[in-house]
Amino acid sequence: MNNIISEICIPYNATIISALKQMDAVKHKLLIVIKDNKFYRLLSIGDIQRAIIKDIDMDSQIHTILRDKNTVATIHEDLNIVKASMKERSNEFMPIVDDNNNLVDVIFWEDLFESQPSPRKSNLNLPVIIMAGGQGSRLRPLTNVLPKPLIPIGEQTMMEDIMDRFVDCGCKRFYISVNYKADTIKRYFDNLKGKPYEISYFQEDKPLGTAGSLHLLNGQINTTFFVSNCDIIIDDDYSEILKYHRENKNEITVVAAIKNMSIPYGTLETKEGGLLADIKEKPNFTYKINTGMYILEPHLINEIPVDEFYHITFLIEKLMKEGRRVGVYPINEGSWIDVGNWDEYLKQFAQK
Repeated sequence: MNNIISEICIPYNATIISALKQMDAVKHKLLIVIKDNKFYRLLSIGDIQRAIIKDIDMDSQIHTILRDKNTVATIHEDLNIVKASMKERSNEFMPIVDDNNNLVDVIFWEDLFESQPSPRKSNLNLPVIIMAGGQGSRLRPLTNVLPKPLIPIGEQTMMEDIMDRFVDCGCKRFYISVNYKADTIKRYFDNLKGKPYEISYFQEDKPLGTAGSLHLLNGQINTTFFVSNCDIIIDDDYSEILKYHRENKNEITVVAAIKNMSIPYGTLETKEGGLLADIKEKPNFTYKINTGMYILEPHLINEIPVDEFYHITFLIEKLMKEGRRVGVYPINEGSWIDVGNWDEYLKQFAQK
């Protein structure tokens, strides 16, 4: 087994958190599970997301969350059939097994297709609000010249990348909250030719936080909608996020990245009198990090105070105190890029 294939293989008794780390490391959302040196199952990021939503311990072994359904080809199958199967499912790769279930090869998407695999087409057709009024202080001095939404990543701007991902799943109506360098943002998008979406702007006269300007849309949106910061990129299936939101009848769903942190020291826990209660050597902690992407129900716009500084977390806390439904949809850390962070921006895009 070559190194590339071994990187996407994981033992049957590995933990969920180790699988999540491996997916981030190899930049794949699918792993091959091996048991007794033979092909056993495929583990997808969806399997892990469902486990997290069910509050299954991240130290549980992966075989406890695997589904019975497998997508695998045998050495006897024609390559055209394998290709059609991969294209239908947008599989990153296809394991090839022999008659004894030994893994003999893996066919990767790039071996057969020129373009990258794309999510299955969906037509969500929901409005998207992008909060683009901030000054982008974390990206200075770049944002002294350009507003944050227009910072380049590759051959297009940060906000175009975000919008393209929504367009790919059928969302073509955008509402952009602007303030800092608003005219520059409007001028740029007004001059774009052949854009596959419609944009409306709403402008705050003063900084109103991450949700305060939403009151300006009162009466304009009457359906479920997405909200996104203008400096985050989410590489996940938006239709699955919406499905989770609706099935659980949430009023707000927060998209959260699973972050695992290792403390490189022994940690001490004490009790009364300063006596040692416990010692843990280089412990690991797992957190859910707010990515800055949400799904909201339209009636919540009426609950935003008028012309007040108001973060979306204030609204979330209000709903929780009232016993209303706020959901959290987990994604792996590698599917979230905080482009508004200077170090992350340089790491991800400065070389492009």
